[in-house]
Parts: sequence; C-alpha cells; structure tokens
Amino acid sequence: MAKSKALNRRGKGAVPRSFISYQWMVLRVVVMAAIIALIVFFRDALGSIIFEAIGFGLILWLAWVGLIIFSIWKRRWRTFLARWSAWVGTLVLTFTIWGILSLIQPSGTVISDVDFSEVSLGGNAGMYLIGNQGVGAPPALRITLLILAGIALLIPHTSIRFLRLSGYTARKAGTAFFLSGFRFLTNSVEQLVNKSRGYHPQKWLSAPILVLTHRLRRRKVPETDIETDYSTAKSAMDQIEAPIEKELRKRPQRQTRFVIEEAEGGEIEQEPKAKSISTEFEEAGPMQLPSIEVLDKVVDTEFTEAGNEQRARLIEKALASYGVEARVIQINPGPSVTQFGVEPGWDRKYKRIVERDPQGKVKLDKDGNPIERLEEVSRTRVKVERITSLSQNLALALAVHSIRIEAPVPGKPLVGIEVPNTDTALVLLRSVIESQAFQKIKAKSKLAIALGKGAAGEAVAADLAKMPHLLIAGTTGSGKTVFLNSIVSSFLMHNRPQDLRLLLIDPKRVELVHFEGIPHLLSPVVKEVEKAVDALRRVIKEMDNRYTQFAAVGVRNIEGYNRSPLITEPIPHLVVIVDELNQLMMTAAEVVEASICRLAQLSRATGIHLVVATQRPSVDVVTGLIKANFPTRIAFTVPSIMDSRTILDTGGAEKLLGGGDMLYLPSDVATPKRLRGCFVSDQEIDRIVKFWLRSQDTLQLEDSVAMAFASLPVDETTDEDSLLPAARRLAKDTSHISTSLIQRRLHVGYPRAARIMDS
Repeated sequence: MAKSKALNRRGKGAVPRSFISYQWMVLRVVVMAAIIALIVFFRDALGSIIFEAIGFGLILWLAWVGLIIFSIWKRRWRTFLARWSAWVGTLVLTFTIWGILSLIQPSGTVISDVDFSEVSLGGNAGMYLIGNQGVGAPPALRITLLILAGIALLIPHTSIRFLRLSGYTARKAGTAFFLSGFRFLTNSVEQLVNKSRGYHPQKWLSAPILVLTHRLRRRKVPETDIETDYSTAKSAMDQIEAPIEKELRKRPQRQTRFVIEEAEGGEIEQEPKAKSISTEFEEAGPMQLPSIEVLDKVVDTEFTEAGNEQRARLIEKALASYGVEARVIQINPGPSVTQFGVEPGWDRKYKRIVERDPQGKVKLDKDGNPIERLEEVSRTRVKVERITSLSQNLALALAVHSIRIEAPVPGKPLVGIEVPNTDTALVLLRSVIESQAFQKIKAKSKLAIALGKGAAGEAVAADLAKMPHLLIAGTTGSGKTVFLNSIVSSFLMHNRPQDLRLLLIDPKRVELVHFEGIPHLLSPVVKEVEKAVDALRRVIKEMDNRYTQFAAVGVRNIEGYNRSPLITEPIPHLVVIVDELNQLMMTAAEVVEASICRLAQLSRATGIHLVVATQRPSVDVVTGLIKANFPTRIAFTVPSIMDSRTILDTGGAEKLLGGGDMLYLPSDVATPKRLRGCFVSDQEIDRIVKFWLRSQDTLQLEDSVAMAFASLPVDETTDEDSLLPAARRLAKDTSHISTSLIQRRLHVGYPRAARIMDS
C-alpha cells in the first residue's frame, strides 16, 4: 500500500528510486575500474612524462581530482555554484604552491628517469607558470599576486573591510600631512606680516590667511600685531566675532567683585576686567562633568546600635529555649537593620549508662537508686530549616515587628538574622559614589548605578549594561521614586550628553519633571500615556536603525561600533526610565507590553536599556513575558507575600521596613540581597540640573540626536480585530447577530466574540 502511494505521488510510469540508485552505483564502479586499469597499464610510460611535465604538482592535482570525484559521488555539485569564490580561491592558491615548487631544483633527485635538478620540483609547466623561462613578470611578483588573489577570493568580506580600512588610513594620513603643511605656511606668512610695519606687497594675501589661521586656532590675533591699514583682515574678523558677541549679550552677566588687600590693611573693591569674546568662548570649552561637591557631604557616622550585645544574647537564649544550639559570632550594624551572624551548633544524641564498681555491681546512691551518667553517642550540625522556621518566635523575643533570616549568608558559613534598628540612618548618594565598589564599576562602564548599602553597611553598586534591564516594584512611600531619582543623578554625575541619553516617562506628572531641560534628555519628559506609547515605538525604530548601522560597519554591538575607525561620530547609550508601568498597562496594555518585551529582548546590543517601575506588581501588570525579559529586579515594601513572589519569585519583600529598604536580586544570584537605597534630596537634584542647564546655555549645542529621534516615524496601529469584517458580513447574511453566533461561525472564544460584538 505504501509503495503504491509513493508511485502515485511520483506519477504514473515513474522509475523506482531503488533502480536509479542501482544504476548510479554500477556507473561509479565502471568509471573507477577504467581509471585504475589505465593507470596500471601505462604506469611506466606515464610516469616519466607526467613527472617531467608537472613534477610534484601531481600530488596537488590528484588531490583536486579526488575532491571533484568525491563531490560528484556524493552529489554535492551544488557547492560549486554556492561557494564558487572559495573553490576559485583554493585553485589559485594551488597554482601558487605549484609555482613555489618550480623554484626548487634539488640535485641528485631522480624519479622515473626524470632528473629534477634540471627540471625543478614543479616540472616544466610549473617553471613556465612562475616565470623562470624569462617570460613575463618576475617570479616573486607573480607569487605575491597569486597569494593576494587567492586570499581575496577565500575571504571576500574580510578583504573588502581591510581595503576600506587601508583607504581610510591613507586618507587620514594625507589630510594630516596637508594640514601640517598649510599650518606651516600660515605661520610663516603671519611672522612675515608681523615684522612689517608699513605697506607690504603681500597685503592682499595676508588678510585671508590670517582669517583662516584664526579659525584653526580659535583665538583672536593680537591687535597690536596688525596695522590699521589692513582693513580687509579687520572686517573679516568682525564678521567672525559678531554672531558670538550677539549670543553672549543675551545672557545675564554675573557681577563678580574682587577684594584686594592693601599694605595698610584696607580693602579696595575692584571690578573684574572684561574678557574678550574669543577668550570667554575658548574657556567654556567642551561640557565638563559636575563636581562631587554638588552633592551633600557625608557625615562620618558609624552604624552603631546600642544594646546589640544584649540582643545577641537574647537570640542565643531564644534559640536554646526551642532546642536549637547556636551562638552569635558576628554583629554587622547597617543603616536600617543589624545583621547578626549565627553559627549553628550541634544536635547531640546521648546514651544513659549505669555506673558499676570494679566487681561489676551497680553503684547505688544514698537513696538506693542506680547511679547513671549520659554519654554522647553522635552529633550532627543543626539544620538551617530549624532556625529559619523560628522567625516569628525570634521577633517576639526581640520585641520587633518582623525579622528576616538570610540562610546562608553568601560567602560565609553563617545564618544571617536581620533585626530592624531603633533609629535608621540615611544613605547619601555621595557616600556610595565615593566608595571603591562604585569607582571600580565606573572605570569600566558608563552606566554605573549607586544602589545603596547592604545590611552589613557595605556599599553596593551595579552596572546597568550587564543587568541589562531593571524591574522595580514597591508601594507608595516605600522609596521607589527616590531610588529612580538617585539612578538618574548617578548618570548625570558621570556622563556627558554625547555619551548617554535619557528618555523619562512619568505618567504621575510630578516625579521626574524636575529633570526637564537637561541636555541629556532625548525628548521632553513624557507625561501623557498616548505620547508614552509613541515614544516607545520611536525607541524601537531607533533600535532597528542602530542594527542597520552595525551591519554596515560589520560589528555586533555598540562598543564595537564606537571603537570602529570607519565611523565619524559615535552613538550614545540610551536609558528609558518608566516611573509607573501600571498606568500604561491600564490604558494600552497590548501595545505597551509588546513594545517593552521587544525592547527588552533585542536592545541590549544597541546600548538601549530599560528601567521600569510599578506600584502594583500584580500578574496583569508584571506579566509573564515582561518578567521573563527582566532578570534583574528590585522589590521595595509590598502589601503581601503574593506580590513579593510576583516580583522576586520568593517571599520577603512584605517584611521590609519602607523608606528605601529593599531587596536586590541580580541576574547571577539566586537569593536577593537586602539593601538600604540611596537618598538624594531635592536640593541636590536642583544643583545638578542647574549645572547642566548652565553648561547647555554656554555652548548653545545643536541637539541633532534629539531632533533625529523626534523625526522618527511612528507606525500607527489599529485596535480593530481582524475578524471584524467577517462578523459584519455574517450580520448582513443573517437576520440577527449575537455573541454565541460569532463564536460558532467564526470559531473564536467568548472574550474575543464579545469584543467583536461591542465594536
């Protein structure tokens, strides 16, 4: 039955495949037998002729014949067309090796009556190919050309990239040589003009050269070195300085007064001398980074808590009362909690032994009872589960709201019991930025983030580029928005606009608006939900454009692109910060979820990273797709253990204290780490923003990156269901329409049928 179906598929009268395979096998055997017979019959005659003609090139060409026969045998002739450049390149390199053999003429080597001292190892044909017969180019030139041609055919893409790089290097070298010669000429003419005090025959040439010299050096030529007769040069200088002076006059001038002390002890107030326009513009220079002094100074306070020793004894007594042997060997005070390092003890088993005298009789006490003693038989370590199950009992013994047990502490053979402090301390942003942990990350990455300090008081920082996206959840008042402000402030303290761009989405309209106007913004702070959706679509378009640029240069990520010598302008990193995801999901869940998931999946290589925060970490806001694409998460205080499991896959966030107390779960760690988030005040934010606003006003930069982002097209999508036209036709064909009818006729579920019915 199966054979008849196979014949029907091939058509009537078709030859069976087994018969065709049999014919191919017979043909192969006949061809191989004929070749072997010819070689055996004519081996003596062919030996001398072949060796004299091609020499040891016979080995190369036999390998080629074997390769071709193998390809035909396996029916792989299609590779000749698909990889023709590789085949031709290998053939050219074979000719090169054959030519190199023809340059070698060993004495005393005779094979099949052929003396290779007269012929060479490549034979007569190889000698003619390489040019030893006095014909054509020299042998070395021919070998070099053959090698280059073979390599170019074998690896065409790499060869083209090498040629582009060579051309770019040659152009750079030529440009540098031309500029150095031109500057030497202008310096010589300028010195010649400065020496002259009256009429000079080169006056018609000196003026334009001086103007070009001014543009190259960006400084004003001293007026004392130019005679007033050169009216052409002076008018040209005025045309250069007029626009700059006009822009500077628009800004308010700061009235700075200097105090000079006299010898008699008096003081004289003196107005500062006016600077020239060119000098003031030169001193402004490129954008500088803000000083660390814009942040509040760190007060040298230690995280100490009175009564920690007493608490340690209470913990040991409480555990012992429940039959758990343990002792506190470490006390690590932190900003909000104190971590007690508990070393589990031993779970011992004893055996009662009756004491006997040397005669073997049982010893009795004064009451006539046998004397017994306990002897330890075995002991094992106390299980960690026995300590973690007593969290509520320990909280009762210590008279605190709740405690968190970290078992075990990473890198230590201890169980960490975190007890809230009576008085909490703020973790200032400056204290973490000045720490060694932050500086180590900042030296390697532009996206260093100051997270806060751990339960033991150690500073913790992270690299957003390695996360590569961050998901934050926490209730109102838990410190979520303050933490977002500290992230943005960390970026602004160590990145210029040409290195990093920000896209801030703030549906609450009051949290991120104080960063409005800084030059790092890719667009004004987005407050409307509709504009937020359009902004996410533009970010997706920007991601696709960056991948196109990477493919044109031949790199894989933004680091390789910015290091490539083929580019003229590097592209900055882009960080998208969303303050309230739940408001976006309530308005346009389908579009927002698809956009965020697409960015989270593909944008890492392009230098685009997401920081998304939500107030309500429920499953309809933090969906499975969003959660799967955000491996790094931070949880502040949440209402219930279900919300903690939604964001962290484990409990613990419901026991946090609030006010910046959080659990940090990086992508490479299985258990979350407790931190106290950084605090940045409104005054610090204002000082940082004012610094960048002044820098932007000084340079008057034309933000081409922001204009290019604003000009990206937004693909308008419709919410209309694809089955709506079919439902309309169904309504025309029938006398009535209902949800159940749409379900039966269009084969859809009830929710979709109801949406079609409503529309």
